[in-house]
Amino acid sequence: MGEISVIGVVGSGQMGNGIAHVAATTGFEVHLTDISQAALDRAKATIEKNLGRMVKKERISDSDAAAALGRIQFSTDNGGLEGAQLIIEAATENVDLKYKIFEGLSAIAGPDTILASNTSSISITSIASKVERPENVMGMHFMNPVPVMKLVELIRGLQTSDATFSAVEATAQKMGKTTIVARDVPGFLVNRILMPYLNEACQALYEGIGTVEDIDTGMTLGTNVPMGPFTLADFIGLDTCLAICEVLYQGLGDDKYAPSPLLRKYVEAGWLGRKTGRGFYTYNQG
Repeated sequence: MGEISVIGVVGSGQMGNGIAHVAATTGFEVHLTDISQAALDRAKATIEKNLGRMVKKERISDSDAAAALGRIQFSTDNGGLEGAQLIIEAATENVDLKYKIFEGLSAIAGPDTILASNTSSISITSIASKVERPENVMGMHFMNPVPVMKLVELIRGLQTSDATFSAVEATAQKMGKTTIVARDVPGFLVNRILMPYLNEACQALYEGIGTVEDIDTGMTLGTNVPMGPFTLADFIGLDTCLAICEVLYQGLGDDKYAPSPLLRKYVEAGWLGRKTGRGFYTYNQG
């Protein structure tokens, strides 16, 4: 496996378009794919807006922004991924969907193509079992929002080769990210700690220990975190939080990871946070 210069990204949502943005601004050629042209159009508009912010802040020039956008190809056809040396899956946190995507990618990937998942909690070893060359699969978990957050969590599956790991680590660092390594266990490292914290905030609200505002203010001013748990959960998406909590609960078999009934009810109601205009807070969708 040589140095990676062409990256494919499957899924153009919040995480996928952020990964494409960062890859393109750090010199990689990017093929961004999605099943929906409307989703790709939204992704392109988001990337253009975020590049514009970087220009306004004088972090890059107008010509740099134009060059970065020019390095991204947007397509509803996964055939364009065939030339990518690294393909990063950034679809919804749904295990069956990820299995299906990796089965499809395995059919078009070359013998040295690395397949990485941006999953925040699902077993890399189980995902790798769906492809012909599991040694070429690993976890590459970016943090949200990708253009702002400096961390990438790297996760080896049971069969991940040293060459695969080294190539992905070097790519993340070329993107300007700091990397940490986590074992392939439910939630990995960051979400193993973060999700029980967010879930406990939900439980505290459910039990009437404090209001949304008091809990958020208590944690921001009492522990110096930049965002209270409910603000953060709304930003992540309550459906994503619940999905990760379910993986932790089922995978570890410990009642302390059981999702709060309140979190379940909000997701059942469709109150998923910022993306739907209502979560623990109400947001202006205009």
